[in-house]
Amino acid sequence: MACALTAALLAWPHGATASADAGAAKAILLRSIAFRTVQGEGQVPGLAAYYASILKAAGFAEGDVAITPMGETATLAATIPGRDPALKPLLLSGHMDVVAANPADWTRDPFVPVEENGYIFGRGAEDNKYDVAMMVATLAQLRREGWRPRRTITLLLSGDEETDMVTTRALAEKYRDADMMLNSDGGGGLLNDDGQPVLYQIQAGEKSYADFDIGFTDPGGHSSAPTPGNPIYRLAKAIDRIAAYKFPPMRNELTTASLRLSADRVGGDVGAAMRRYADTGDPAAADILSGHPEFVGQVRTTCVATMARAGHALNALPQSATVSVNCRIFPGTTIDAVKVQLTRLVDDPSATITILGDPTASDASPLRADVMKVVGDAVTARARGVTVMPAMSAGATDSLYFRAAGVPSYGVSSLFMRAQDGFAHGLNERVPVAGIRESLEQWDRVIRALAGS
Repeated sequence: MACALTAALLAWPHGATASADAGAAKAILLRSIAFRTVQGEGQVPGLAAYYASILKAAGFAEGDVAITPMGETATLAATIPGRDPALKPLLLSGHMDVVAANPADWTRDPFVPVEENGYIFGRGAEDNKYDVAMMVATLAQLRREGWRPRRTITLLLSGDEETDMVTTRALAEKYRDADMMLNSDGGGGLLNDDGQPVLYQIQAGEKSYADFDIGFTDPGGHSSAPTPGNPIYRLAKAIDRIAAYKFPPMRNELTTASLRLSADRVGGDVGAAMRRYADTGDPAAADILSGHPEFVGQVRTTCVATMARAGHALNALPQSATVSVNCRIFPGTTIDAVKVQLTRLVDDPSATITILGDPTASDASPLRADVMKVVGDAVTARARGVTVMPAMSAGATDSLYFRAAGVPSYGVSSLFMRAQDGFAHGLNERVPVAGIRESLEQWDRVIRALAGS
C-alpha cells in the first residue's frame, strides 16, 4: 500500500487548475479504512498523523497542521492561509472516527479495505472517510500548486462525531469566527438503479437530538396485594399519551424549498400534499406527510419511546418504571420547550422527566445564494441536468455545534450513491470507485470558488 500511495502522490498533476489525482485519493481512502478508529481503540491520533504527513509532504508548513489529543482521540486542523486577513475563514469539516463493526457479522473484515466489483468495502468507507480522503487529496494538490486563496481555508477533522462529540464542541468553540463551514458528512447525490445521477441535496439544517428519561416510583409490595400506584400502569398511560400526540407542523425556508422541489418528483397524493404544505402550511397536508416515515421528520418534531425498564421481581409490585423517549426536534425549537410538552402529556406530578446528557439545539442555516450557486454549478458540471435541492437531516453531524456557535454550515458531500448501496453504520459498508475523479473535481471547484482565487 505504501508504495502504491507514494507512486500515486508523485503522479499528481501540477497544472494550475488540475484537481487531485484519483489514484492518490483512492490510496488515501484505502489506507484510512485500515485504521480502526472506533471509540476505545485509540487509533484516531494515528489516522490524524497519517493525514498530516500527506499534507506536509505537499507543502503545508509545520505550524499550519495541528493535531490536538483529547483523551484517546484527537482533532486535526490544517490551514492554507488567505491573502486577505479581513475575510473570515472558510472551514471544511469531516470526522475520523467510525461506529463499531463486528468482523464476525461481515462478509469481509471491516478494517481490511477491499476493492471488489467496482466498490471499496470497509467500515467508515461511506461515513465519513470517503469525503475526508477527497478533501485531504484536494487540499494537498492546492498546496502543491502554490495556490493562495483570498480567504483562509481550514480543514477540521473531529475524532468522536459518532459518540460523545467532545472534539466537535472543542473545534466549534475554537473556530467559531468563520464565514461558513462546508461539512463533508452531509448532503450528497443519489444515483438511480442504472448508476445515473438524478438528485443532489445540500444539507442546510438538522433536527436536534435529545433523549429523555420519564420515571415513576412507588413503595411497591407483595404482588398478591395490588395498589393503585403501580409504576408500570402509570408508565403505560404516559406512553399512550406520547404515542398519540403530534407536535405542531412547522416550516422554514429550507424545508419549504425542499418540499416544493420534491413534489413533482414524488408525484401522486403525497407530492400534492408536499406542494400544498410548502405553499400554504395546510395542517391536513402535514398529516398526510406524517403518515409516511420518510417524510414525517420534514414537517414536525417527533418523540418516540425507544426503551423501557421496570420491576425487580416476578412476585413483587414494581417500585420503579422508566421509559426512554428519543426526540428529533425541528430547528428553532428549544429542548426545554419539548420537555415542557412531554410534562404536559405525561400529566403526572409525581413523574420525573430528565434530559439525558447535554444536548444542543441549533437552527437551520440560511440558504445563502453563493453556496447554492457554487455547489449547484459544481454538481451540474459533473452531472448535467441533476436536480440540486436544499435538505434537512433527521440525524446530527458536526454541523450541529457550528450552527449553534453561529457558523452557517452546509452538508456538501461529493459522494453519489444508489439508495440500495447505502450501508453507513451497517454491514458491508461500501462506496463506488467510479465517482472518485468527479468528487475531486467537485471539491476543487467548490473550494476555489468560495475561498476566492
